[in-house]
Amino acid sequence: AGGVTTIVVQPDTDPALDDPAGIDFVQRRGAALGLINVRAAGAATRGLEGQSMAEIGLMTEAGALYFTDVDHVIADSRTLMRVMSYATAFDALIAHRPADPWLSQGAVATSGELATRLGLPAAPAIAERIQLERDLALVEQTGARFLVDQISTAGALETLARARARGLEVAASVSVNHLSFNELDIGDYRTFYRLDPPLRAESDRLALIEAVRDGLIDVITSAHTPAPAEDKRRPFQDATPGAVGLETLLPAALLLHHEYGLGLLEVLRPLTQGPAGLLGLEAGVLAPGAPADLVLFDPGAPLRVDADRLRSKSRNSPFDGRSLQGCVSRTFVSGREIFAA
Repeated sequence: AGGVTTIVVQPDTDPALDDPAGIDFVQRRGAALGLINVRAAGAATRGLEGQSMAEIGLMTEAGALYFTDVDHVIADSRTLMRVMSYATAFDALIAHRPADPWLSQGAVATSGELATRLGLPAAPAIAERIQLERDLALVEQTGARFLVDQISTAGALETLARARARGLEVAASVSVNHLSFNELDIGDYRTFYRLDPPLRAESDRLALIEAVRDGLIDVITSAHTPAPAEDKRRPFQDATPGAVGLETLLPAALLLHHEYGLGLLEVLRPLTQGPAGLLGLEAGVLAPGAPADLVLFDPGAPLRVDADRLRSKSRNSPFDGRSLQGCVSRTFVSGREIFAA
């Protein structure tokens, strides 16, 4: 219903997807549903514990598209270097979310006046850049293919740009939430805005939008993280981080077109061709012989988001009550219609 034709399941399941059997199970179950294309990412370390390397080679053969510990930071530089070095033998992509674990441990907001006034444990934005500097040094050492997972600060974007200028093979993704909201949206402890990474300053959000415009950011993700109501109806710092995002991904991304003047293709590329090319998929393009995974939508149609009407089993959407533009009419996978409004 959101126009999404392929999803990549993250490995932070229970148990973690850290062996080929888990990867095979997820992809077989996804194929059995007969709806969209369901692929899987593998864990970079066993149990997402950041201690010992997972079976990257065997998971690659099983079809894992890339390897990540998701929001678990691999603090041990030797472990991450081993993961990167081993991955190069398979030309495997390693994704890592940059956040200095000692600065960001326990933080639920970005340091600043608002976090201080609300009394929330916070981490400085520089924690992201510090960790990214370490990660990129290891990329330079190992020659690994690397994805900066959900970059969210202007300082980290500057570090990324310097790495690209040095010729490092580094891509970056951003959550659509961090393109749409800033730290002020937390307001009076609204837990639907409790995200990881935490929401940043408005200057960071605007820098992210410009990075999409300039092509510095390759992928816009839904960061789809369902959570039951009882996990969100808690004090802000105790609430589970994350938001549902599959149904609102396209209209939320189109805000960049309607409000900030990005061309329509500039917005659609990091939703389609960008991730497909990064992951080596044939999808994401309109060309003879390519999979007929298509979405028909009206980019100007008004849409008022009502969380109670979302098809997700969870309702934790920060876009609830917000007016957007862009409605999906029909979705096709391999030429077969799977959704009609």
